[in-house]
Amino acid sequence: MDGEKRDAKLGMDKPIDRRDFLQGAAVVLATTVGGLTPGLSFGGAAVNSMGAGQDQPGYYPPILTGMRGSHPGSFESAHAVRDDPAFVTQAESTGESFDLIVVGGGISGLSAAHFYRKSAGPDAKILILDNHDDFGGHAKRNEFHVEDKLLIASGGTALISSPTPYSPVADGLLKHLGIHPENLTKETYDKGRNQKFNLAAGVFFDKETFGQDKLVPRKGGYHPSAEETAEFLAQAPLSDAARKDILEIETSPKDYMAGLSADEKKDRLSRMSYSDYLLNVVQADPAVIPFYQRATDLYWGCGIDAISALDCWGIGLPGFDGLELPPTSTARMGYTPRGQVDTGGSYSYTFPDGNASIARLLVRDLIPAAVPGKTVEDSIAAPTDYTRLDQAGKPVRIRLSSTVAHVMNTDEGNVEVTYLRGGKAYRVKGKQSVLACWNMMIPFICPELPQSQKAALRSLIKTPLVITSVALTNWRAFAKLGVADIVSPGGYHSTLQLVQSMDIGDYHSAKSPDEPIMIQMIRTPAQPGLSEREQHIAGRNELLATPFSTFEREIRSQLNQTLGPGGFDAARDIAGISVNRWPHGYAPEYNALVDGDEGLPLTEARARRGQIAIANADSGGGAYTDIAIDQAHRAVTELLTSYGE
Repeated sequence: MDGEKRDAKLGMDKPIDRRDFLQGAAVVLATTVGGLTPGLSFGGAAVNSMGAGQDQPGYYPPILTGMRGSHPGSFESAHAVRDDPAFVTQAESTGESFDLIVVGGGISGLSAAHFYRKSAGPDAKILILDNHDDFGGHAKRNEFHVEDKLLIASGGTALISSPTPYSPVADGLLKHLGIHPENLTKETYDKGRNQKFNLAAGVFFDKETFGQDKLVPRKGGYHPSAEETAEFLAQAPLSDAARKDILEIETSPKDYMAGLSADEKKDRLSRMSYSDYLLNVVQADPAVIPFYQRATDLYWGCGIDAISALDCWGIGLPGFDGLELPPTSTARMGYTPRGQVDTGGSYSYTFPDGNASIARLLVRDLIPAAVPGKTVEDSIAAPTDYTRLDQAGKPVRIRLSSTVAHVMNTDEGNVEVTYLRGGKAYRVKGKQSVLACWNMMIPFICPELPQSQKAALRSLIKTPLVITSVALTNWRAFAKLGVADIVSPGGYHSTLQLVQSMDIGDYHSAKSPDEPIMIQMIRTPAQPGLSEREQHIAGRNELLATPFSTFEREIRSQLNQTLGPGGFDAARDIAGISVNRWPHGYAPEYNALVDGDEGLPLTEARARRGQIAIANADSGGGAYTDIAIDQAHRAVTELLTSYGE
């Protein structure tokens, strides 16, 4: 099939009709879904994401489609400064002065502003600068309007969840915002959808990897019985040897490390990859590896060849039942030593837009006029008024599309921050600053740091990933095929699923397969055969070089290939696509295969420098929202304790 015919079949030969989902919204999109840089349009004039569009009536980034996450315009200035620091020497003073300047408007940066106000008082003047056209950092909201129905999905950070209970600080902040996950879980989740339509999990075996395109439902969910596993494998396009060994891996009580103590087993597991464990310890047929290869993608952004067997045991991957290992924290919890006793996990909850709701509630706490309402429930469907974020005279101001290029301590004992906006450099003064941005940028924007600290910061490499939100006009194919979420071991995206069915406030999920719905697809651009850090560097480069048109083509093709037997037609059934690209995604975590027993150099990397402190989840060694909050509290405490030294 030639390119034009293929694109027509996928629906890429024509733009998605924006009228199908905007339904009279004040903001119209200035681009098609075909891959052009997204922008906002007001009266026919496109506002580039590097401009001051947030002050314009109708500015509303959550409805933008195309390339989101680290969108075009959000990182180019940072790369230019990295390559030529002299770019900022002609900065113009804004004449403004603040008590605190926060670099990064994610959950950690917003939390830092909250904690600072709590200690310094409500009149403390705070400026939050962020390079993106929206606040929230990785906690982004994707919003669509399809056939008069509001659809919401998370564009990044999705869960209130952590391997350990939330600290009193992090839990206290959630409660201050009105978030009580233990109650919300019971009241808002609609657990009847999957039962009503008999939807199960499924595995899609693609022809390119397994020799045949076949979707196989998997009964039993995360805890299938031996009979259910055998039934699933009987339908899978795998060799007899692979079926036999997978059945043993998932159901056998055999101790593959007999004769060793639990501590000895854990030590050895921490020093071998899961693929090595399966091949050399379990002695499974090599044909099982493609089936499990991407089982760790959602956790570490790379395959089982780069993740320790101990970590894989910790997240519940099969093959370890017979080892009879006692529960412990694993290397996945990068901020704890290997072998430390587990204190139990936190509560778990997800809003329709993931942790973007936490970011929105933090903004409401800091700037009440920006997010109308008074409860968690009424915030879900409430649109943010972005014109309220950066108003002169207000104690807290959030300035978007502002890439910080330089932060320094002054001889007067204060700080000076230079940022780029709309193609110009500006300089602003403050008493103190919290760097809640990605650790990889800090050595470039704060050159006065010691070289050893810069090296520690650079060593903390973040995980690249892509979270794609797709709005569908219906989900009849899912209902017909009997699946709600699908794992694709050989697919471009490793998972795709219907979003969680929820009813909260004025937001209500689809109840019928004929109604519009959101699905999410996740891709981690790993390169098997390299170490985890090397895979992440290669993946980051791949993401930055991949245009939206490639993602769109792969999305449409994979959905047709997977759901086509259920009647799905990408050209007909897709109403909108937002590709949330995160070249710097998950915060770095400890990996025993590449990191020493002493752990990550977190203490050295986050060390305070004068009136500059460092926050964000990166400085806590774990990709969890509670860590981002705790690190914000630590950074603010360091500054307020040290002020006047």
